[in-house]
Amino acid sequence: MHAGPEDGELVAMTLGGNAEAFATLVERYDRAVYHLCYRTLHNVEEARDATQEAFFKAYRSLRTFKQGAKFSTWIFAIAYHACCDRLNRNKRYSNEEMPDRADPGPGPEREAIALDEARRLRAAIDALPEKYRTVITLYHLQGKQYEEIAEVLGLPMGTVKTHLFRAKEQLRKLLSAAEVLE
Repeated sequence: MHAGPEDGELVAMTLGGNAEAFATLVERYDRAVYHLCYRTLHNVEEARDATQEAFFKAYRSLRTFKQGAKFSTWIFAIAYHACCDRLNRNKRYSNEEMPDRADPGPGPEREAIALDEARRLRAAIDALPEKYRTVITLYHLQGKQYEEIAEVLGLPMGTVKTHLFRAKEQLRKLLSAAEVLE
């Protein structure tokens, strides 16, 4: 499978007037950016809008992208800030409005158990404060390193490590509490 041009080359090609090069970057990062937005906003429509907004902002300010930087880090930072703006504009948002998303349906018992565990983990992540939820999402679901998370969120490395530690602690407590209740 041909990986195609590097992100940096695609940025240069876009700045040179090749719109298809930017479309390739969007294709490459659309799912990951949407996932981050969804995890931050808990709303499909808002996440889609924030994802579009992030790519639009990235395109408009592409000339500010530093050659040699990671495009993924840059686009995640833009997306995260777009989500924060939406959360600040939309303070009436509450978790109670969200429907329960996991419907295991019929199937083998093992699949039902795995779906239930995934649902419980998602619910526990959703219950975390936003700053912890975002760090855990970037670390576990996007596979980002501490340095990159610090860059995306504009936080010192120590703060990222502390948030990640506290997020894991809270997840452990939430998940063990959920098991006790069952």
